[in-house]
Formats: sequence, structure tokens, C-alpha cells
Amino acid sequence: MAKIVVDVMLKPEIRDPQGEAIAGACHRLGFAEVRAVRQGKRFEVEVADADVADADALAIRMTELSAELLANPVIEEFTIHGA
Repeated sequence: MAKIVVDVMLKPEIRDPQGEAIAGACHRLGFAEVRAVRQGKRFEVEVADADVADADALAIRMTELSAELLANPVIEEFTIHGA
């Protein structure tokens, strides 16, 4: 069984309120060295009965569809890789 991993993050120019809240909590907990936090999403897609070449081909097709399937290309960017 193969696994494809899709990591989705807000684009750097997009404000991340959840990340800002986490950074603030870090400071309140005594982690003054934390400068910034960006939060994102991780999808792990298991592909049954696929060899590495099939998984790679699926990852390429998913790249074409991820903008609509898993990410919002207006505010997010994504990477796809094998696990």
C-alpha cells in the first residue's frame, strides 16, 4: 500500500489568525523565543494495491486537482509527496 501526503499552508502574504493565537499562547506559557507560528493542514491518502510508479502517477494527477479538492489556490499553497 502506498501513501501520498498533501501539505496545505496559507500563502505567506495571507494573515494567519490561528497561528497568531498559538504564538501568543506560546509567549504566555514562557516560550519567549517563539517568533511566529503558521498553521496548516496535512492529508494522508492511502492507495491500495499500488506500486511506487502508480502512486507517483496518482500524485501527479492529484496535483492537478488539489487546487479544487484539498486547497484553495487563492489563499493556500500545497505540496504533494510520498510518505
